Amino acid sequence: MENWSVEQVCNWLKQRNLGELVPKFREEEVSGAALLALNDRMVQQLVKKIGHQAVLMDLIKKYQQQKNGLESLTYCCETASQKYPEVICGKNLKSFFGRYKTLQWTSSYTLPDFPYDVKCILAEKKCPDHSMRIRIIEFLQADMTKYLEGSLYPNSQQYNIVVNALLQAYPFLDEDGNGFLLWKRALKDRFKYVRRPIEDDEQVLRNKFKFGHRRGRSRKSSFAENKLDSVQGQVEEKPAHLKGSAMDLHIKWLNQEYMKTQRNWEEVDNRMNVTIEIRRKMISDKAPLKDILRLFPFLRCPYQLFREFQLLTHMDIYKKTVEILDIYSENILSLYAVRNNPINIMLQENLKQHTEEDVLKYMKMTAACLLLPEVFGDDSSLFAAVNEQVKAVTPVLEVKNPFNMDSCEFALYIEREELAQLDDCTMALAALVAAFHVFDIPCPRRIHRTLNFLESLVFEVRNP
Repeated sequence: MENWSVEQVCNWLKQRNLGELVPKFREEEVSGAALLALNDRMVQQLVKKIGHQAVLMDLIKKYQQQKNGLESLTYCCETASQKYPEVICGKNLKSFFGRYKTLQWTSSYTLPDFPYDVKCILAEKKCPDHSMRIRIIEFLQADMTKYLEGSLYPNSQQYNIVVNALLQAYPFLDEDGNGFLLWKRALKDRFKYVRRPIEDDEQVLRNKFKFGHRRGRSRKSSFAENKLDSVQGQVEEKPAHLKGSAMDLHIKWLNQEYMKTQRNWEEVDNRMNVTIEIRRKMISDKAPLKDILRLFPFLRCPYQLFREFQLLTHMDIYKKTVEILDIYSENILSLYAVRNNPINIMLQENLKQHTEEDVLKYMKMTAACLLLPEVFGDDSSLFAAVNEQVKAVTPVLEVKNPFNMDSCEFALYIEREELAQLDDCTMALAALVAAFHVFDIPCPRRIHRTLNFLESLVFEVRNP
């Protein structure tokens, strides 16, 4: 930050929702070095609003604390490298710094100081409306970008930490126990929205190229499409017995919205509600899965898959799965039947390399999830393909590098086709159970006992 130009400082202010300050900062030629040298009196002269003064001083203070901590760590690393040159060097040093940054998130992350109007709503313990939700998400995104030193690509663990901090501080935001996924999804969408117009950042351009970012769509045309969608969204909706033309409008809107980066999730929920009757009829009539997904592509999104399950069963599958793994993981790993299993051996080897409590818990829950079929003597190939190619046609998980925090991948497959990418083992297990119910797929006998155990806990049928 010390070497930033005036323009870079202005861009930094915009990212933190302080765009109103840009003209004054340009006029006073505040560079990065000048920004860090500002005292309370200078800030009061530059910034008129008290709320903006507080936010700006807090950002500067946190940056200086983070810088001092990193300098201290660098000194320790240099001392250690002189003493143990063979241990800390090259890639090991890079990995060491990477783990330090992760530890900063897990041990010291605090929520940003929200604006006054947001604080008032939160203090009254009122569920915020749509515009207030956007305000909260914008501040969280700006704060995460600051912690990431300008990067716009948080990992899943960092999203989880921020959303957990929000819901712990304000439990009433966890609406019907499904708030975690809603806030996490909104936060991820906000980062996508911020990244989309950027054309001069090396990291953003590299990732756009890597993941096949769609080109050729101007912001103007995207705005026109949104206006068209909002007009279509005014079509009168009825819960059942819709005319064919009205149903076609809903399905067309859902397909158009699915192709967008920034989606109107509230409207998606409404239209998925309206079309559930025809969707359930197609599934009960054994329509091909490809046809169902072609008409209703949002079933590929884990949140909509869980929501469909909740509409059918009145159960929050994700919340229940978190509870199941949290309660049973230690018991599963202590069983003699799984002691010599390759998954358990892989787990024990990786546990030796980590000391952070949350990382150890994550690894144990992942192992417990993958070992469930072994506990019940079922066919594990019908449950999860770990570092292997998926062979089953029924719902099955594909898992790659399950204990590597940087490269682990979870995906749900049906009919040997990938349905959805998943964040972690908890979401993967919930998606597997939900898929059997949502798509009305009979459970194979060779995996029946495992799924019966999970369903009995989800539906609270008995206490196994």
